[in-house]
Amino acid sequence: MGVVLIVEDEAPVLVLAESYLREHGHQTLSASSITEASALLEDNDRIDLLFTDIGLKDDLEAGLKLAADAIANHPELKVLYTTGQPVTDGMRALFVPKSAMLAKPYTVDQLLTSLSMLSINHPSR
Repeated sequence: MGVVLIVEDEAPVLVLAESYLREHGHQTLSASSITEASALLEDNDRIDLLFTDIGLKDDLEAGLKLAADAIANHPELKVLYTTGQPVTDGMRALFVPKSAMLAKPYTVDQLLTSLSMLSINHPSR
């Protein structure tokens, strides 16, 4: 198992996602902005999954753009999107291959199920 990069601009949500994943044996990196996430993606080839909020700061589609850029440079990367907002058909059309969507708020079980669907297995199973 490699690393899950969590991109979330709401600090409490980021901390919660990190704790969920770490408690269940996953390695994590975290970023609260596109700039931080892009730097981590550029410097780390061990990242298996990008877990990104679709809307970051004032850009309602920042996570979609981040995922598209990440896939261009790392085609094997899997993506798990999340948002507390309604997801339109136009947004879904921008989802990258090998991706899934997890609505906020989510539980640890929902997060782990989403990772499993993307073949990011629970390390202790």
